[in-house]
Amino acid sequence: MPRPILIGLMLIVALGAAHWWRHRPMLPGPGVLAPDAPTQIDLDDSTALQRGDTTLVTRARFELTARVLSREDYRSDAGASLAPVDLALGWGRMSDRHVLEGIKISQENRFYHWHVDAFPIPRREIETSSANMHMIPADDTVREELERVRPGEVVHLEGFLVDANRANGWRWHTSMTRNDTGNGACELVYVESIVPAPP
Repeated sequence: MPRPILIGLMLIVALGAAHWWRHRPMLPGPGVLAPDAPTQIDLDDSTALQRGDTTLVTRARFELTARVLSREDYRSDAGASLAPVDLALGWGRMSDRHVLEGIKISQENRFYHWHVDAFPIPRREIETSSANMHMIPADDTVREELERVRPGEVVHLEGFLVDANRANGWRWHTSMTRNDTGNGACELVYVESIVPAPP
């Protein structure tokens, strides 16, 4: 194998290993670690925020403490420059590792998927106590905080639910409820702060 190709392959493997190590899963203790549902205060008067070629319109003040069920980074889709990472988050019994041991969780194409062989808790509780959220960092500090988030970690997040649009007609709307499922059920979150939750 030519040396440049070998060096290139070694670099790809090294970068992949570094990414895995940085985002390796944490294994917190048993029990419900994030008991409360997200807090949402809908806004009567929205504010427009400009992020490059994208206008964000605030819909609700949003805050939650949740366990990170999974994370997925995006670099090439239409929303990647705005929301470079999605976090699948769980609260209530969806933050309990004994429950999560019976649920297979994955993310792809801006969706969060789960599968069970036998339900450890009712289906509707899984649906309403977890969500996939598209994370828009408010600044470089938040971007760095998001980069450090690991699956299994319990985090506290504060910010806004927003809708996004561009002059070319591109639109991205946030869910305004935790009770929906399927296409359009993800939250688009303008993140002002995300930090590890106190134990």
